Amino acid sequence: MASLSCSLIIATYNWPAALDLCLQSVLRQVVMPQEVLIADDGSGEETRALIECYQQQFPVPLIHLWQPDHGFQKTKILNKAIARARQPYLVQIDGDVILHPRFVQDHLALAKRGKFLAGGRINLSEQNTQEVLQNATTHFSLSAIFKTSNLFNGLRIGFLRHLLADRYKLKGKNKYYAKGCNMSFWRADLLAVNGYNECYTGWGPEDSELAARLMNNGVRKRALKMGGVCFHLHHPYVDASRKAINEELLRTTIKDNVTYCQSGLDQYL
Repeated sequence: MASLSCSLIIATYNWPAALDLCLQSVLRQVVMPQEVLIADDGSGEETRALIECYQQQFPVPLIHLWQPDHGFQKTKILNKAIARARQPYLVQIDGDVILHPRFVQDHLALAKRGKFLAGGRINLSEQNTQEVLQNATTHFSLSAIFKTSNLFNGLRIGFLRHLLADRYKLKGKNKYYAKGCNMSFWRADLLAVNGYNECYTGWGPEDSELAARLMNNGVRKRALKMGGVCFHLHHPYVDASRKAINEELLRTTIKDNVTYCQSGLDQYL
C-alpha cells in the first residue's frame, strides 16, 4: 500500500535537540506522510521555537499540539493528535528517535486492513547518543549499526520483512508487545477502541494496553521486523512510580477481554 495516505504522529517532551534530529530524519523520507502532528506533553519555549522554524520550510503541514505540563500525560496528548489527524492511516513515533529514510515507506508497504503494525528500535548507548547529538547525525552506516547492541533491529531485508510480519513476537510473552516509538494503525480501528487509555499517567505499558484492546476487538498485530528502522537516543528513564498500577491495567484488559476504554479519545472528537 505504498500509495496509502498517512499522518505521522511524533510524541515529544522537552528535548528539542532530539526532536531536531527526528524532524531532520522525517525530511529525508523517501515517502513523505501527508501531515506531521507533534504531540507535545508540555514542552517549553525552546521546543515551540524549533517547531515554528521547521513549519516555515516543511513540505507538508506540521501541526504542533501542546498541552500544559501536569506530569507525564502522554496518553492524553496522543489522543488529541489522533483526533486531529486527517489521514486514514497513522504512523506513530517518539521525538527521540531518528528514522531510516524508508521508515514511512516500510510501514505503508506492510499496512493491511484489520491489522496494526508493531516495530522495534535500535537503542543507542549513552556515548553514541552524545556523539550523534554533537555531530547532528541522521545517517547511520552499516558499520555503525553492527556496533550496536541490537543489530537485527537495524537491518532492512525485504523478503524477511514479509516472512516475519505474521510470525514474529505474536505469541507467548510477546503477544501484546508494542512500542509507541514505532507503531502504525488505521485511524478507524483506534476510534473503535477509543484510542489510548488516559487512566495511564506516568510511565507504563500504555502502548501494549492499546495493542491488547485492538486485538481483543479483532484487529490482528503484525510485526515490522527487518524494516521500519529507527534509532533511539539514550536518556534516563522517566518516573516509574506508577509502573505496578499501570501494569495491572494491562493485565485487566487482557483478562477481561476489554475492547473500549472509558477515558479515551472520544472527548476530543
